[in-house]
Amino acid sequence: MAASSSENGSNGKLEFFLKVPFPSEREAAIALQSLSPDPEPRKGGITKDLDVAGQTLSVRWTADEARILRVSVSSFLDHLSLVMETMDAFGPPVSQ
Repeated sequence: MAASSSENGSNGKLEFFLKVPFPSEREAAIALQSLSPDPEPRKGGITKDLDVAGQTLSVRWTADEARILRVSVSSFLDHLSLVMETMDAFGPPVSQ
């Protein structure tokens, strides 16, 4: 797993990037489908973009405040952990 953060000087927004490798493209796609339906509850101050490239799930947050960013990333990591534990419990996905 790789993560990085930065502050975009031009608009003062905070950014956080996370890349999560999975054993297969199918598992990365399952994680994306499981995590995508959860929009941010707050209507302003933060955006979250999810994408899959190969076996890697990429997430990018942009926020106005560090507190909002921290809460969103923490919540996402809790959900990601649950998704990964569930996939481990049921074994590798069956081909469709």
